[in-house]
Amino acid sequence: MKKLLFFVCAIALFSCSTSNKSQDTTNADAPMNSAGFVINRGINISHWLSQLYGTRGQQATFFTKDDVRLLDSLGYDHIRLPIDEENLWDENGKPIAEMFDYLKKAIQWSLEYNMRVIVDLHIIRSFHFNAGNDGKVNRLFTDPKEQKKFYKLWETLSDSLKSFPESMVAYELLNEPDAPTPEDWNKLVAGGIKTIRAREPERVIFVGSNKWQITSTFPDLKVPKGDKNIILSFHSYEPLLFTHFRADWTEFKDFNDSVSYPTIITQEVFDRNTHFTQGNSPEFFKEALQTFSPEKYEKMFQPAIIKARELGLQLYCGEFGALPTTQREHRLQYYKDIIEAFNKNNIAYAAWDYKGNFGIREWDTGTQQNGALDSELSNILTGKK
Repeated sequence: MKKLLFFVCAIALFSCSTSNKSQDTTNADAPMNSAGFVINRGINISHWLSQLYGTRGQQATFFTKDDVRLLDSLGYDHIRLPIDEENLWDENGKPIAEMFDYLKKAIQWSLEYNMRVIVDLHIIRSFHFNAGNDGKVNRLFTDPKEQKKFYKLWETLSDSLKSFPESMVAYELLNEPDAPTPEDWNKLVAGGIKTIRAREPERVIFVGSNKWQITSTFPDLKVPKGDKNIILSFHSYEPLLFTHFRADWTEFKDFNDSVSYPTIITQEVFDRNTHFTQGNSPEFFKEALQTFSPEKYEKMFQPAIIKARELGLQLYCGEFGALPTTQREHRLQYYKDIIEAFNKNNIAYAAWDYKGNFGIREWDTGTQQNGALDSELSNILTGKK
C-alpha cells in the first residue's frame, strides 16, 4: 500500500455472482448517473499497473482473467484499477503499447463478468501523493506545462478507452491530489473534466477533494454544475495508528506497544510513548485515544455526505483498509464498522486491496508472495453471511 503520513492534515482537521450483483440494492437510494454506471462493492487492483513494488515484469501473471473470475464469484461488482504514467507512457510521452494492452485486457475481462471498472490515474511524473514524505516536490499545480501534459494524458486515455461502454467503464481524474490551495485543485478539476468531456460527454468521472481526498476538505471542492455523470470520491484510513500498525513507511513504524479496537490505545500506552509524539505523530496518537464505531465514521464522513447531497451526486470511498498486523478479531471489527457506515449512507466503496499488504489474499512479508484467500474478510467486504 501507499505511504500515508499525508493524513496528518486529515486528522488535524477532523480533531457473489453476476446474478447476485444484479439484485443488489445496497445503494438503491443513491443518486444515479445518466450513464448507468452503477457500483456498490469493489476492490483495488494495486501493484499491477501502478506502484510496481516487486511486480515489475510480472504483469502477465500477477493479475489475470482468473482473478476477475474469482472476484466476480466472491460478489464484487467492480474494480478500481490504478495506473501510473511511468508504466503506461515513456519519458517522451509515447504510450507503451504492451501496458495499454494489459489495461484494455483487464477491462475486457471485467466486461465478460459484468464487472465495472474505474480507471484511476494514480501517479504521474509531475505528481505523487506522497512526494512530501519522500523529500520530493510536485510540479503539477505550479507549472502550466505540466498541467497541459496532464490534460494530454487524459486525451490519450480517452482516445484509447472511449469505445468501452459508458455504463461499464469510468475514469478517476487523479488519485489523492495535494494542491497548495483548494483553488489550485479546482482549476485542474475543471480543466481535466473539460478535456474528457470534449471527447466523451457522458463518461462518468470520479473526483476527490484536495489533501488526499480527505472528507474535511469537501466543502472547498468545486465541480461543474449540472454534470450528473460525476461521482465524488473520498479515502479513509482512520484510525491510522491502528490501520497502519507497524507499517515501515510511517513515522511511528517503531511503535510496538499494544493496540486494540474500537479504542486503539489507553492513556497509559499514550503516556509511555511520548517519544513518538514529536513531528507529525501527536495527532495519530491523540486520535487513537478515541473510541471508533459506525456512528463515529458516519460523523467523520459528514462533510463529504453533505457535499454529495447538495450536488445530487453519488458518494464513493475509493480506498480504506487495515494491515493484518493487529489482532484479527479487532481488524475484522474495523471492517464491519466502517462498512456499516458506508451502507447506512449509500456510499459505494472499494477496499484497498486485492493482492498486497492490506489484501484479501494472505501476504507473506518474508517471501513477498500472496497465499490463500481470506474468505472471512472478503465476505465482510461483500456483505455475504
